[in-house]
Amino acid sequence: MRRYGKNPDEDDIRVRPNTKGNRPRTNIRPKHEDAAEGMVLTVDRGRLHVLIGERTIVAMKARELGRKSAVVGDRVAVVGDLSGDKDTLARIVRVEPRKSVLRRTADDDDPYERVVVANADQLAIVTALADPEPRPRMIDRCLVAAYDAGLEPLLVLTKSDLASPDKLLETYATLGVSYVVTNRDNFLTGGVDAVRERLKGRITAFVGHSGVGKTTLVNALVERQRATGIVNAVTGRGRHTTTSALALPLPGDDGWVVDTPGVRSFGLHHIDPSRVILAFPELVAGTEECPRGCSHDEPECALDAWVAAGHADPARLDSLRRLLATRERREGD
Repeated sequence: MRRYGKNPDEDDIRVRPNTKGNRPRTNIRPKHEDAAEGMVLTVDRGRLHVLIGERTIVAMKARELGRKSAVVGDRVAVVGDLSGDKDTLARIVRVEPRKSVLRRTADDDDPYERVVVANADQLAIVTALADPEPRPRMIDRCLVAAYDAGLEPLLVLTKSDLASPDKLLETYATLGVSYVVTNRDNFLTGGVDAVRERLKGRITAFVGHSGVGKTTLVNALVERQRATGIVNAVTGRGRHTTTSALALPLPGDDGWVVDTPGVRSFGLHHIDPSRVILAFPELVAGTEECPRGCSHDEPECALDAWVAAGHADPARLDSLRRLLATRERREGD
């Protein structure tokens, strides 16, 4: 009986040819230098809708990307059928480096981070002044997430015909947060234009809980340019429902709005406190004398002496500590 060792000769008929099933594996991956670049508009059950030029195509993630995922706002490289025709499917072979990532967790005990949007410049926090009542804890949490992601926050206050915005604005005055106030009377006249002016040339993610008018506002912002063509290409309907994040262009290609699903909570399990303080530049230098791992709200914190010496407004330190405390305190507390 013939035995087959590691070095069989040509007479060994059991040696298989080097067919597809036993090709040697390689770590070399194609560079896809001819791939087209696009922007992810939405993600639906593993299918990504990507805008390439003026066409919206459907793509899926290539296996070579491994566990790396693409989210709304990502710039991606795509190969394959880019016609955008029905039942065609392209492949996303590369996710370009992100300049910003807005994340949240389901709650403060959940270690799993969810990326809300990539490459945004601004976070519009939409809240009603009444019906439903404002939720300052929710606003604080969104502000912390914005500062951690390096996004500029914008407060969009709706329904000012039902309640005055003064008290709420006073709460955030020391933070220097930009804001826009709208009401039902001016919503479709000057109100939408005032919001749009703050969005020009930027990618802005909109967040807010149910009933505050977030999606209604987004529709008013984009439908003046009859943007339903893009909505149809993505969802198959003329008006979208926000079950997943969706990027839509502003009139004149002058910026993007990302409508995100309504949230009941904004978990901050993933937030690094050392990044939040970067939104308070006048306090950063004062942390040099803080003990290692300082929470900035303890007796040994050097920021108290820094403020006492006149380097910063005490109200700004109070605001920083209020925001940092949201990581330790649940929204309903």
